[in-house]
Amino acid sequence: MRGRTGAGWRGAAQVLLLAGVLAGCGGSSGDEGGRPPASASATAAASGQPSAPGAASPAASGGRIGAAGSACRLPVTFDTARGWKAEAIESPKPSGSPANEFAEDLGNELVDGLLRQGPVTAVCEIDAKPAGNIGFLRVWKGEPGDADARGVLQGFVTAEEGARHATYRTFTSGGLTGARVDYEVWSELLEESKKECALAVVTSHGPVVLHLGGMDDDEHEEMLPAFELAQRTLRTA
Repeated sequence: MRGRTGAGWRGAAQVLLLAGVLAGCGGSSGDEGGRPPASASATAAASGQPSAPGAASPAASGGRIGAAGSACRLPVTFDTARGWKAEAIESPKPSGSPANEFAEDLGNELVDGLLRQGPVTAVCEIDAKPAGNIGFLRVWKGEPGDADARGVLQGFVTAEEGARHATYRTFTSGGLTGARVDYEVWSELLEESKKECALAVVTSHGPVVLHLGGMDDDEHEEMLPAFELAQRTLRTA
């Protein structure tokens, strides 16, 4: 079993809390199939070119997410990898009871701190566990404004504790031009780092960020084809 490396308690708390506030909005966009292929690189998949010898095979699509009727309604649509399960993330609703007001305010403050990162808020979580990996592809959304994709992505990464060694580049998919970043997150607690990546595009409904984490570098590399699939099939909803 792999040992956990990550961003310490914040990452663990985020996983646990997000699991508690998930609210399904219908069936999964990718409930079937097996595990995405293991990978050390999926650059060819991202560009749409044939994979080079030794590179990862593109992830098989398990459905499309983002449109009305899918598990998460988003300003964009993209394919999810086969076997991955999507669920919408919703903030807890107030009970309306004065007796619970203080506890709810405190809980909402904690939730907001974990569901919000920089200029965006988590709205959808696509779980890799049904496909055999430990990690998530999360979708974050911001309010409409003047920020470009690179600025949104930099704000997102800067807000992540321990983020370092970020490498940015642009990409085009389905008429959208966005920014992508590959970086590491250092854990002071564990004295270890792990790979993460994210992309951002700007739509008329606000910016959208897709982020891929994972428990460690091995998990990240094995899930990377799913991220590449999402990037390659990204379209405006």
